[in-house]
Amino acid sequence: MGPPSSSGFYMSRAVALLLAGLAAALLLALTVLAALYGHCARVAPSELQDCGVPDAAPSPPGEQDQSPPTRKPDPALEPTVAATPDSWRPPGPWDQLRLPPWLVPLHYELELWPRLRPDELSPPALRFTGRVNITVRCTVATARLLLHSFLLNCDSAEVRGPLSPGTGDATVGRVPVDDMWFALDMQYMVLELREALQPGSLYELQLNFSGPLYQDTREGLFLNVYTDQGERRVLLASQMEPTFARNVFPCFDEPALKATFNITVIHHPSYVALSNMPKLGQSEKEDVNGSKWTVTTFYTTPRMSTYLASFALCDYDHVSRTERGKEIRIWARKDAIANGNADFALNITGPIFSFLEDLLNISYPLPKTDIIALPVFDNRAMENWGLMIFDESLLLLQPDDQLTEKKMVISYLVSHEIGHQWFGNLVTMSWWNNIWLNEGFASYFEFGVINYLYPKLPRNEVFFSNILHDVLKKDHALVSRAVSTKLENFTETNEINELFDLFTYNKGASMARMLASFLNENLFISALKSYLETFAYSNAEQDDLWRHFQMAIDDQSEIVLPATVKSIMDSWTHQSGFPVITLNVSTGVMKQEPFYLGKVKNQTLLAHNDTWIVPILWIKNGTTQSLVWLDKSCKVFPEMQVSDSDHDWVILNLNMTGYYRVNYDKLGWKKLNQQLEKDPKAIPAIHRLQLIDDAFSLSKNNYIEIETALDLTKYLAEEDEIIVWHAVLVNLVTRDLVYDVNNYDIYPLLKKYLLKRLITIWNIYSTIIRENVAALQDDYLVLISLEKLFEAACLLGLEDCLQLSRELFKNWTNHPENEIPYPIRTVILCYGVALGSNKEWDFLLNIYMNNTNEEERIQLAYAMSCSKEPWILNRYMEYAVTMSPSIFNERNIIEDVAESEVGRYIAKDFLVNNWQAVWTTILGDSDVYNRENCKYRFTDHGAAAVFQCHVGGTPEAYNSSQITDNEERKFENQKPKCQDSCMAMEKHIILCPLPLHIRM
Repeated sequence: MGPPSSSGFYMSRAVALLLAGLAAALLLALTVLAALYGHCARVAPSELQDCGVPDAAPSPPGEQDQSPPTRKPDPALEPTVAATPDSWRPPGPWDQLRLPPWLVPLHYELELWPRLRPDELSPPALRFTGRVNITVRCTVATARLLLHSFLLNCDSAEVRGPLSPGTGDATVGRVPVDDMWFALDMQYMVLELREALQPGSLYELQLNFSGPLYQDTREGLFLNVYTDQGERRVLLASQMEPTFARNVFPCFDEPALKATFNITVIHHPSYVALSNMPKLGQSEKEDVNGSKWTVTTFYTTPRMSTYLASFALCDYDHVSRTERGKEIRIWARKDAIANGNADFALNITGPIFSFLEDLLNISYPLPKTDIIALPVFDNRAMENWGLMIFDESLLLLQPDDQLTEKKMVISYLVSHEIGHQWFGNLVTMSWWNNIWLNEGFASYFEFGVINYLYPKLPRNEVFFSNILHDVLKKDHALVSRAVSTKLENFTETNEINELFDLFTYNKGASMARMLASFLNENLFISALKSYLETFAYSNAEQDDLWRHFQMAIDDQSEIVLPATVKSIMDSWTHQSGFPVITLNVSTGVMKQEPFYLGKVKNQTLLAHNDTWIVPILWIKNGTTQSLVWLDKSCKVFPEMQVSDSDHDWVILNLNMTGYYRVNYDKLGWKKLNQQLEKDPKAIPAIHRLQLIDDAFSLSKNNYIEIETALDLTKYLAEEDEIIVWHAVLVNLVTRDLVYDVNNYDIYPLLKKYLLKRLITIWNIYSTIIRENVAALQDDYLVLISLEKLFEAACLLGLEDCLQLSRELFKNWTNHPENEIPYPIRTVILCYGVALGSNKEWDFLLNIYMNNTNEEERIQLAYAMSCSKEPWILNRYMEYAVTMSPSIFNERNIIEDVAESEVGRYIAKDFLVNNWQAVWTTILGDSDVYNRENCKYRFTDHGAAAVFQCHVGGTPEAYNSSQITDNEERKFENQKPKCQDSCMAMEKHIILCPLPLHIRM
């Protein structure tokens, strides 16, 4: 906003008097509010309540005899020694996201007492009490102490010291606490002392507190209510990462402030208590009502960050094994243990630990590992040292999971969390802005582990499918998100939670993989080993990692880099997006430019001064060539020129290890197309996949013509790799293409073109489905690609696909024990309904109503939207709107109906005619729908009403057309009181669907 205008205006005397009166009233109101705020913000020790504390991240673990790192005090933040008695809170360090470096925690004596009883499954306000004694070292003289606490009630606070090693309590003095107050915005507890603590001295902070046990969120200490052995039961678990330790106990909740922990949990005798370390002992305690409680103590932890502290109380069974003398236990519901559901995870956990120990030559430092499977855990899994926590759906293998990708999902996730035992737990990033040092390397090492467990699995294709493909679709030059972000960019705690995204995990893993590719495996592992040994039980910055790689480079002469490791890698981690590398094979000229979504639209932005230092691994005529570097915007490589020979071709980015896309001049694309048509197997499968994916992405964003991408598909009749076909079909066969009336001239041609080439790959897998579907159970790439193949074949009208759908659906309905193969279950259910009548639809509804498996209910709910009968679809939407409570709560039924050719018209009319009911029934739950970011839209030329949630970004662009004036008036007349939160904008209104984790 600019400065106020200097022009004046006339005010009458009466108006001036009126405004003066209003100003006086406003001043009085502000005075009252200020007094109330001062009372809430500063609380005397006698009335301590609601210790709101700022979010922070814990520091990495360290050995007890190793002194923790000390940040140098910032003079600007240095505290005044005297406590401020005024109730008004002046600006100060409590307004900053980071703790001031005045105190360094060394040790926590933590006791928690959750009042959880097995016979009280749903108490209205279950709480826990606790006490913590924190030994700290003072680094700067201060009479004001800051630490984190959030949503806790504090009953007392004392400061003992200075402590003298070896002396008893009798000789230790106390520092009086005059006041305690809370900086709620940053979640700090502030203690005002009567005298200053002395630099270099040790003190003990003693705090008693209580807090809530959460049931609807998985933060801090929370509950899971579940069913086991036919009974409803409840358990307690914890989630501290990134900033929820402060919800459990007052602490220094930043990742670099590591300390050791002695943990005690008081619990009902029927529960097993678990924590990071093995059980040290147990005793009995009696409360004021005479009830007996068990007191379980645990051994001292290594130095670790607060976010790794972990607790669980459960009535579970477990399976166990010993790996290299250390016990591994997996805890789960008693039914699941009895059924052997935890056996697969148990059998891979030990070998994964051993593999990483041998690879890194660093032993896992804890004496045991517990893994607990929770009925509900929104975070999927958490790597807590010694007590890892998983959602049971991602850890337990059911008997009917053999023909799914479930084994691989479990293997990847367990590998990821075990990788964190070194990358994150042993060595932790100094602060959350470099969380990719944890998550990126744990994600990268998943694939080394999987290659060890499943050596026949094509490693590069799997990395592309699981990691690279998704992040390349999201990343571009205008994304305001680099892998490593500047610390000063963070001003609020919730910004830390936003870092756990695709860029941290997938792009971070891609950075690690690219680094490994231009070094060699031995050098890469050697540098990481040095890094881990140096910073064990401590913290590191990104530059620390680069320094150890540079040391490894400097100690050898075989590998020569064009710049320092820091310069190379900073060019990737400190800026958003990635480059497009374009090679002119006629001249050997190679250039780089930032990748934009829609190059022409962003033409003015192409004067991008930043460049990447790009490693170019490449092949020529099937032979791997020497590594070259593109360290400027343009460079000439004569060795990359090709001749007129039909056998001469070049592909850049060997095995897709570089984080970039590749473009060629017309001759380069022509040579590759000729080779594919002549002998596609001469080009490795990973590069056939790469050519398809790069070409279609570049064509969609105006870097090349669509004809160039389509030319690469001419050979597809000879393509027998389903993962390559998956890339083709994802790009070419979409419902928008099939159902959009504007594509009437394109679709028939594409259908004929693809069906002619699709028949070979179709015959391979349709035969397997009919004759020996069990043969697919260990082929991960087939399991994740088969659904798209069947969906596309049926969508294109391949008669054998439609017939097979009828056969499998009918066989299942007549003999439910003959289950539809899982990889194609959704497609078969959909076409079984689409090709059937109300009889098939009613059958699915009955199955749905009697099914409690969420995943199966989601599939069934979607399949029922595939009907081609308008009256059935209309009835389905009426069920969704009128049934109270709605039974179709797993999916957005109206959105599903609107996806089909017939359903789009039915959905549009239904929304216009039933808007009040839709809003009241479907959108009435404010916890499910984010109304502040809601808009409604008609799409696909006024035909389809589509739901989409717009949270924190711009919704995906859709084609739109005019809604008739009559429709618009009708809609406006029926629109309820949602005007403020769901405004009609440019005749587009978007309704928010169910959250992603519910919609799967």
